[in-house]
Amino acid sequence: MIYFFADDHYGAHPGRVIFEHLPEELKRRTAFYENDWNVLEHMDWDRDCELLILNMIGDTCGQPHPGAEAEKRVRRYLERGGSALLLHGSSAAFWMWNWWRPLVGERWVRPNDPDGMPASTHPKKPYFVKRSVTRHALARELREMDLPEDEIYTNLENTCPCMRLMETQIEEGTFVQCCEALAPWGGKLVSFIPGHYPQVTSHPDVTANIATIVNYLLEKGK
Repeated sequence: MIYFFADDHYGAHPGRVIFEHLPEELKRRTAFYENDWNVLEHMDWDRDCELLILNMIGDTCGQPHPGAEAEKRVRRYLERGGSALLLHGSSAAFWMWNWWRPLVGERWVRPNDPDGMPASTHPKKPYFVKRSVTRHALARELREMDLPEDEIYTNLENTCPCMRLMETQIEEGTFVQCCEALAPWGGKLVSFIPGHYPQVTSHPDVTANIATIVNYLLEKGK
């Protein structure tokens, strides 16, 4: 089973739009929850979880930061070698957990960060996302994307060694848009960062890339 937890991200519902545009074979394998941490916190989803997908930032959108019971389950899932797909700002899904922040590779930093890092930024404009110059096999399978106006996440904190898979070059600089980090327990954490507004989260190339990453992580988890 794939477990997909999302907030509504300020009414844009990116997680829901992405879920609704997944290929049917992946949708059938996915349990999707929006603005609802009950399963995350109180059910043992980690026991049969093949892949964890997140599209959320803790303590935003009127939702509380997931608590200790969720932390126990997320940690247990990762410690058994589970992998995760972190969509948009989900590197900050559990930003209050001290052990989570260093894991994610490229981290969206919120204001008043516990580690004192400067906050990340997100200019809004159309942008082109290209494959990075890398030997990583996954990058060769990803589509380059010419996207309409969206939040472009920039000035992320690099928290650990990671492979850059996709990037964008805008007036402010060149910024990673997809990367892979390895958890200490053997799982993979892939961040796919584009995707706030529905015209982006429903874009065929975005949908195709997310499906490619999901299938890659499922295969690696066997």
